Amino acid sequence: MKKIMFSERFGLEQAVLAGTKTMMRRIIPDIEIDWNRRGRVTLPVSGFEHGVLFMDVRSILHDAGICDYSAPAKYQPKYEVGEEVAIAQAYQKFRYPALPGIDWKAITDEVTHSKGWKNKMFVKAEYMPHRIRITGIKAERLQDISEEDCLREGLLTGEQEPRMYGFRLPKGTVLSFLTPREAFAALIDRISRRGTWQSNPWTYAYTFELIK
Repeated sequence: MKKIMFSERFGLEQAVLAGTKTMMRRIIPDIEIDWNRRGRVTLPVSGFEHGVLFMDVRSILHDAGICDYSAPAKYQPKYEVGEEVAIAQAYQKFRYPALPGIDWKAITDEVTHSKGWKNKMFVKAEYMPHRIRITGIKAERLQDISEEDCLREGLLTGEQEPRMYGFRLPKGTVLSFLTPREAFAALIDRISRRGTWQSNPWTYAYTFELIK
């Protein structure tokens, strides 16, 4: 089983566990390849077909003086529809749950003395108490996100008019905006890096449901 990490600093892990975040986007970066030590060539994503992002690199490589490469490179989605994925959490965050097939008494030393005790990058997927199931996948440019999908990304929504949309900052305050798109644009720039929204990269957009 695979695992996935959601940002705690901006409240996204909490939103997933609360059931208010049911969508996520994973940016597909441009890649670089070494071609027989003739230098590195950047391959930008140029579109998608049958739900798989691809790069029509033939003309790019031809312009770089590489004429014997014709197959387009592809990025397969990391997750598949119907797949269950464990939500990574540091072991110290939860009491050992009674998961089927796991003898917690037998692995206490392994868990408490591992890097995963404080860092969720190092936890084992099978030990995680919460999971999501992928229900849909689509490929789209980041700025093609709809306002409805922005809300499914776990944004906070104010109850008073004018209604505000935002997300929680690491120190606990909420950064608010007038529209879901403005809020999501600011959020993605903080999760990824400044300028991500403006660069409008290709993404895989996954919908999911919390199952544990």
